[in-house]
Amino acid sequence: MYASIATALLGASALAAARPSKENKGWGTTTSSTTEYGAMPSSTQSNGWGWGNKGGSSTSSAADAGQSAFSFPLPNGFPNVSASALKDLEIAAQGVPGNGAAPMVSEDAKTSFRFIAFNELFEVAFFTELVNNITSGHYTVPNGQSANVLRALHAVQAQEEIHALGANNLLKANGANPIIPCKYDFPVDKFEDAIALASTFTDVTVGTLQDVQKTLAKDQDPVGTIQLIGSVIGQEGEQNGFYRNLNGKIPSALPFLTTSKREFAFSAINQNFVVRGSCPNIGDIKLPIFAKLDVLNVDPNQQPVNTTFKYAADNDNVYSGNPDDLSLVYINQQTLPIVLPLKMPQQNGNTLSFEADFPGDFPFHMNGLTIAVVAKGKDFKSVDDVAAATLFGPALIEIN
Repeated sequence: MYASIATALLGASALAAARPSKENKGWGTTTSSTTEYGAMPSSTQSNGWGWGNKGGSSTSSAADAGQSAFSFPLPNGFPNVSASALKDLEIAAQGVPGNGAAPMVSEDAKTSFRFIAFNELFEVAFFTELVNNITSGHYTVPNGQSANVLRALHAVQAQEEIHALGANNLLKANGANPIIPCKYDFPVDKFEDAIALASTFTDVTVGTLQDVQKTLAKDQDPVGTIQLIGSVIGQEGEQNGFYRNLNGKIPSALPFLTTSKREFAFSAINQNFVVRGSCPNIGDIKLPIFAKLDVLNVDPNQQPVNTTFKYAADNDNVYSGNPDDLSLVYINQQTLPIVLPLKMPQQNGNTLSFEADFPGDFPFHMNGLTIAVVAKGKDFKSVDDVAAATLFGPALIEIN
C-alpha cells in the first residue's frame, strides 16, 4: 500500500495559520475497512483537589481571530464557578472531585497539568457547542436517540468542566497560574462528523495521558497523581466506547490503545481548533507546536492508498534541509514506531509531495488510531525519540 503525501518544508516551530473549512475537517481521517480551565474565584477555595476543588506568550492556531468562534464563560460562570454552581455541576457530572490535599509536583508535572487544563478547556467548549447544536435542531441525531445522547453528553460536558477546574486548582496550589481559555472553532457541521471528531480527540487524549503517567513516574511525582491520571484514562475510555458505538463501531478498538505525546496533542489542538491570538497565557505551556499535517483522504481498500497531506505555516519557519533526511513515522497501538522513507518527492513552492508505504496489512494491522508525523532522521526506537525529532504533524488516521 502507498500513501500520497503533501507537506510544506517548514521548521519544527512553524505554526499553522489556515482556518479549517467545514468541508475539510483538518483534524484527521476516519476510515472503515473490513481489515480495519479556568481559575475559580479566590474567595471560594477549599482543600480538595482531585480534578476540581470546592469553590469556585504569543499564540498561533488554525482559526483566525475575528470570525465566529466559541468563547467562555458558560451560563454557570465557568471557568469561574461559584460554590453553589459547583454543587449543581457535581450533580450533572454524577460525581465529585477528590478532596485530599493537593500534592506538590515537579516542574515537568506542572507542564503536564498545564497541558491537561488546556485540553480540558477545549473539550468543555466542544461538548458545550455539540449539545447546543443538538438542542437547537442544527444537528439531527439519527434513530430517535436524541434524548439518550443528550443525557450522556450533558454528563460528559459537566465531567470535563470538573477535569479542567481540578487541573487548574492543582496548578494554583503549586504556585502556578491557571490556564485561561482560548476561543475555539470546530470544523464540523453535522452530528455524525462531530461524534467522529470527539472519538478521535478522545483517542489522542487517552494516548497522551499515558505519556503524562510515564513522565510523572519518571520524575518521581506523588503516586496519587499517577492514580488520578489513571482514573481519567478510564473515564475517557468509557466516553469513547459510547462515541464509537454511536457511529456503528464496536466500543473497544484495540487490545492496547495507541500511545501519544503531550507535544502531539498540544500541536493538534492549536493547529485545528484554537483561534489565533485568543489564548491569554498559552506561553506558560512549554511544549512545541509543530507544523501542520492534514489528512484529507485514506482508503485502505485501494492500492495504492491515496492519502493526501497539506501544510500552512509562517514563512519564517521554512525547512531548508534535504528531504532525504526526513522520514514518515507511524505510531500505532503499543508497537515500535514504523519509520518509512519519503518516496518520489516533488517540491512545489513550500509544499513537498511524496509517497510512502501505508503498512495496513499483516503483521501491522493498523487499526484504531494511527499518528503520522514527518521527522528528521531514520532510526527511532521509541515514541519519545520520534517526538524529539518531529517537524510536521500530527496527522491522525482512524481505521475501524
